Parts: sequence; C-alpha cells; structure tokens
Amino acid sequence: MSRIVVVGAGILGLAVAARLARRGDEVVVLEKEHRLAAHQTGRNSGVIHSGLYYPPGSLKARLGVAGQASMTRFAREHGVAVDVCGKLVVATSRSEIARMRALAERGTANGVPGIRELSRAEAREHEPNVECVAALHVPTTGIVDYRGVCDVLASQVRAAGGEIRLGRTVGPVTRRDGRVAVTAGPELVVADALVACAGLHADRFARASGVDPRARIVPFRGEYYELASHAADLVKGLVYPVPDPRFPFLGVHLTRMVHGGVHAGPNAVLALAREGYTWRDVVPADVLDWARWPGTWRLVARNLAPGAREVARSVSRQLFARSLARLVPDIGPGDIEPAPSGVRAQALARDGSLVQDFLVVTGPRQVHVINAPSPAATASLEIARHLEQRVDEVLAATR
Repeated sequence: MSRIVVVGAGILGLAVAARLARRGDEVVVLEKEHRLAAHQTGRNSGVIHSGLYYPPGSLKARLGVAGQASMTRFAREHGVAVDVCGKLVVATSRSEIARMRALAERGTANGVPGIRELSRAEAREHEPNVECVAALHVPTTGIVDYRGVCDVLASQVRAAGGEIRLGRTVGPVTRRDGRVAVTAGPELVVADALVACAGLHADRFARASGVDPRARIVPFRGEYYELASHAADLVKGLVYPVPDPRFPFLGVHLTRMVHGGVHAGPNAVLALAREGYTWRDVVPADVLDWARWPGTWRLVARNLAPGAREVARSVSRQLFARSLARLVPDIGPGDIEPAPSGVRAQALARDGSLVQDFLVVTGPRQVHVINAPSPAATASLEIARHLEQRVDEVLAATR
C-alpha cells in the first residue's frame, strides 16, 4: 500500500483517487476550492461524447469511445441522471457534406457504433425544427449529471478510507526523506507519489514542482446561452454543426440538459484570467502569462477572422442567435437567455498548435495531467485507469 496525494477535486482527480483508494492505497485529495467540481467539470454542458471527432489511435479516441460506455454504465449503476439520447451533426450546405462524411469515417475507424447518414427529411424526424441538407445520427452520444458523478466518486474515496480536504491551496512539490511533500494550507502532506489534476493551473504547478509541462495552458472562455422556456421545445436532443478543420473549436451547438433546459453554445474567446468567467474577470499575471507565450500569437495570427467573429458574437446576442439559427432557423435573439460560462484549460505548444491529445507528464514520484479538454469528463474513468498505470511506473522507478 502506498500513500498518494491527489491535487484537484474535479472529475479527473476524483476518478483517479477513487480508483487508487479502492485498490487499497492511502489517498488524500487536496482541493483549493470549498466544493467539488468548481471549475471545468461543474461548468460543462454534461455531454457524454461518442468518440466521433478524434484522430484514430489517439488517447482521446481510445479512451473517449471506452469512456462513453463506462461513464454511461457508472451513472446507471449509481443512480446518477443520464440519458443516451443521440445527436445530430448537421450539414447546412452541400459544401459541408464531404466533411460530414469524412467525420463519419473517422468515427467508424474509432469504433463508434451506429453512425448513420440521414437525409433532410430523416433528420427532421429526430429534430423537427432543424434545417440541413443532410446529417449524421450518432446514437451513442448522451447527457449526464457530471456533478452527480463527482459526488458518487467522492463517496467512494471516503468509503475506501481516503480523505478529501477542501479549501486547501497547494504549494509546489518538494522532497522530504526521498518522498514528495506539498504544503496544503497550514499543513505539510508527505506521500509516496503525487497525481496532479490541476486543470487551469496544471502547467504552473508542474513547472513549480520541477517538471517540464511541455506546453502552456491558455484559457479560453466558452460563453453559453440557454433557450428561453417558450423556445425550449425547438430542440429535442443534441444538434451540432459540421466542424471546420481549419479552426480549433467545434462551433456553437444546442444541447438538451439532463435536468431540463437547452444549452446553446459555447463560443470561444481568450479569457483574461485563468478563472475568467466574464470580461470583467482580469488577472494581469494571467494575461501576461499567455501574452508572453509565442504560441499564443501564432495561434491568433492563423485564426484572425474566426477569432474576430468569436469576439463579436461574445458581445452581440443577435450574432450569437444568428449562429444558432443556422441549425434551427426559428431561434431568434428573444429566444435565448445568458447562462453561466466555462473556461477551457487548453494546452498550447510553442509553435501555436493546440495540443490535441491528452497530455500526461511525469517526474520523480509525480504524475501531472497537463492537457485534458473534452472529452476528458466522458473518458474520466478510463483516464483514471491510465493514470493508475503511470503512478505505478513512477513508484516502480523509486525501488
């Protein structure tokens, strides 16, 4: 049995903590916030992704497809709200059909079952108000209460003898008698190994702990609206656009939530703080951090036009509604209401490329999750299995 400290009580930190605790390790979870899942996990749209979008052979593809099954099964077994409702990816013009079919081929290569191309009429059998020339139906996409999943995982940690200490800001990793030690508020926690699932602060925590993160976290705020109650019946399930591979994000989409209501969005703009959920949230040190990173300006230079559109849509309800109306024409500015935003911790390489796959780096007795954007919540139980293996590797290297 080893003593393991886990930094971060989002869904990844809790999933790996539960896995390690169940096998008999002594686990301590440290979280700076006073509640679980305070940031990325608690602010996402609750989608269980199918594994459609990711390059075949990537960790995202392998763990995402497996994660769809394991997350759905976990939620059902533990009474967490879940609905495998499927989704439509809609081509709104004939120019998008080739990209839509390439997406279907990628999903099939990844092992996503049941993908089917639909005509306009067939698509409207699923979503009567959608407008398209063709669509993909992806039956394994679902929606779930990820906060509920986190509550179950936290209960499993505690039931197996682990601890979850909230409100504990964690200092950098140091060495103490050959083990790892971190300050957590007023105390010093010493352990045989550390797993850091630090999300928006992952790269900083790794660097401060003597581990090269190999990328820089650049925060992108995803801004959401919600369909007003009088318009909520316009969408029955999930409606996504065909993504443009030239641009880094999927584009705004429509997601019926597992507890009701329809999320609309997100767009994506550079955040002015790592926890910057509005334009008013500004942390100069965070801005300097991404402004000094060469990759930021290389990314901006390659995406000037779409980036400008994202900013314009951020400040204009009319433009946001117009983007949604490409999918469902009956949606207008009066049919959407502001909803809480989220911030995506996106790892960015020095050359300006987004780190597309999950990225985990290790140091002496340390495992750091640097890049875990979508579908990390979907794949969290599978990522936890992967992190368990990495923990065993760093422990074996000390023997």
